This record gives sequence, C-alpha cells and structure tokens, in this order.
Amino acid sequence: MSDRIFDSLWDGFTPENDIEFKSVETIRDFQEEKLHTALSFLEKKSPFYKRMFSKCGIDPSRIRHIDDLVKIPFTTKKDLQIFGEDFLCVPRREVIDFITTSGTLGDPVTFCCTENDLQRLAYNEMKSFACAGLTPDSVVQLMTTIDKRFMAGLAYFLGLRKLGAGVVRVGNGIPELQWDTIRRIKPDTIMCVPSFILKLLDYAKAHDIDYQNSSIKRIIGIGEGLRNQDFSLNLLGSKIHEQWDVELYATYSSTEMGATFSECPMGKGGHVHPELIIVEIIGEDDLPVPDGEPGEIVVTTLGVEGMPLLRFRTGDIAARIVDQCGCGRNSYRLTPLVGRKNNMIKLKGTTLYPPAINDVLDNAEYVANYVIYVQDSEAGTDDVLVKVGLRGKPDFDPVKDLKDRFRSRLRVAPRVEIAPVEEILKVTMPETGRKPVKFIDRRASKLASSK
Repeated sequence: MSDRIFDSLWDGFTPENDIEFKSVETIRDFQEEKLHTALSFLEKKSPFYKRMFSKCGIDPSRIRHIDDLVKIPFTTKKDLQIFGEDFLCVPRREVIDFITTSGTLGDPVTFCCTENDLQRLAYNEMKSFACAGLTPDSVVQLMTTIDKRFMAGLAYFLGLRKLGAGVVRVGNGIPELQWDTIRRIKPDTIMCVPSFILKLLDYAKAHDIDYQNSSIKRIIGIGEGLRNQDFSLNLLGSKIHEQWDVELYATYSSTEMGATFSECPMGKGGHVHPELIIVEIIGEDDLPVPDGEPGEIVVTTLGVEGMPLLRFRTGDIAARIVDQCGCGRNSYRLTPLVGRKNNMIKLKGTTLYPPAINDVLDNAEYVANYVIYVQDSEAGTDDVLVKVGLRGKPDFDPVKDLKDRFRSRLRVAPRVEIAPVEEILKVTMPETGRKPVKFIDRRASKLASSK
C-alpha cells in the first residue's frame, strides 16, 4: 500500500501519543508533513486536481507550508456537482460505501468511501466521542438515521464501536420509542438534533416520565448550535439546560470534510483533529483572517483515499481559537458557527444569519414549528417572512410578542404570519429529506447560484 494515502495511525492511536496535546509547533510540523502526502496523492490520483495543477501552473512539491495553500485555487460545491467523478482517486471497484450530501445549497453530491475511508471515519468519531468524555463504559442512544445514504449516522456507529462503547440504534423521532428505550436499556448519552430534546421533554411531562432521574447524563448535539460566540449557551441550549440537568456538547461536521469538531467538557469550541484536516479561515478578500476573527471555513482533508478535497469552501462562518484549551489540548478550535455565508440576510440595514432568528423562535414556548423565507423585495432588498405554527391558542397576540422578541434580540423584526402546524410540517419535514428544513432562500441570486 505504498501508493496509498491511508495511514496506519488510526490503528496505533493511544491517548499518550495524541497529537492534539503536543506543542503548537509540533502540530504544525505534523500537519505540513501530512499535507505533503496529500498533495502528492492528489497529483498522482485525482483527475480533477491534476487538471487544476496543470492549468494553473502549480507544482505541488513547492507547496511546503500551510501558508503556501493560498497559492492554490479553492474547490467549491459547484465543482463537486459538475465534476463529481473526476474527484474519485481510486478504481470504482474499491468503493464500498456511497454517500450523498444533504443538498442544502443545491443538488446533492455523491461521495465514495473506501474501506480505509470508513476506518478513518471511525477514528475521527472515536476521538470526538472521547473528547466529549465518553469511554468504553458509555452507552449511547443514537437518535439519528443510519440509512438514506447519510454519512453521519454511519460514522457515529463506527466511532462508538471503535471506542468500545455500547450503541443503541433507535433512529430519529418517535418520543415514545425513545423514552421506552431509555427505560429499558439505560443509556447515559443521547446523540441527536438538539431541538428534538424539547419534544422529548414535552412528551415526558405529558406522560409523567421522571426524566430528571433517568439514566441520561449527557447530550451530544448535531446539526444545530447550542452556544453563542462567547461560548455561553444560546437560547436553545439554555432552554434545554433549564429543564434538564445534563451535560450539553455541541459538534460541527460535514460530509465533505469527513471530520468532526467536538467540544470537550470545557465547552470552549470544537477541537480539530490535526491528523484529519487542515482549516483556513478566509475573509471577503479570500485571504486568511487573523485568528479569532470570523470568516469562511476552508478545509483540506488529510488521510482521505476515495475523494480527498483541497481548499474546499464550506460556506460556514466561524473563527479559529488558537490558545491552549483548559483540557490541555493545543490543537486549535472553532467557535460556534455564525451562519452560512450564502444565507446572510440584510434586513433593514442589519446583517443577520438564520441561526439568530432560530434562537428567538426556539425560545418561544408557544411556537410549535416554523419556517423562515427570505426573498427579494420590490426595492431589491431582503424581505424576511417567518411562518409560525402555534401550540394551542395563546391569550395574547403572538405576532406582536414575537416581533417584540425579535427587536429585543436582533434590533429588527421580520414579518410574522401564523399558519397551521400541519402546513408548516409539510415544508419543514419533506418525505425525501433527512434534516428539518427551517430556512428557504427564494432570492433570485441564490436560486441562480444553486442551479
């Protein structure tokens, strides 16, 4: 396997040799060595990147340092959609798992994983779970799908197996089944989309379930943020924590990066696994921003064999924190996501991202569900409409109350309409989808860019 990028490090890992606890200089040298291997692999194996290097006159062997990456063009989601097959670096017969992205910003992209890629995923999740305090004695209830070509559910299962922890594969939804499983098997950890926890709590209260004295001690959230930029719990996180005395951990990941940024017990950002990924944070000028300043996350995967990526623009906005964490790790961390670059809204002169609107709605106890629409106004500015389904019939004006909450939190208020819960549910939970759809962008520029 001398011509492969796969590294047996995944099998030789021990807490004592974890690169994340080494010095900053050691981590950087280590990543640059892995970068050299990745570039050499791409030059030999990737039709897409071989063509890019030739067209742009790039000699990969001259990219010696992470700072040199600025000499290489970005890879975009559009590149993956148009030239998908050209990213594959192995014969198709070596692909053993086919995965697709969620298609949030357009057509889904298919990713091909080899056996080594799945081992890498298992290693990634093993480290992430260990970072969040899990051990071989832990039992984790997975409230996530493992089917529908979804990478995350499979990765979680593989990682927990590698860690040696117990796994309870329940899948998403169905609060009654979730609580019955908790009662029967007594897991100590739940992994799910955080907003689902509120539905679990509502069900428990309605059915006299003593959830405070259940076996659950920890919740690991996926797909939704739990913290503000200062690492305090956001409105959703606070609402969960006020009702349930459990530890909350946030994560950030994507199919394209094949890696997870998981919080440690300090709750001060998601830790990078240096052996798996290199992260750049770039500004509006496409150049790196100073550490601590928010910008777009750009990733270069390390150790991926099937479809490795070089300088891939995620579209997500966050900042990189480089000071040592209280847990002792020296690997850099990412702040909670500010939002997606393509989803930025300019409402009445104020810059917003959908998560800020979500926070207000998630904290309104009378809101059952909602969907946010943004479209072009007649004046060419952003027009934001929030359709809300209600729990029961409040004895006050919910539209006025929500607008007051928006102004208090965001300084501006979008338009608010009340709609039947069932009508909104058809939009937010499409039959073919696997993630709730809470934001729909109808702006002409966004519709054009997604085609």
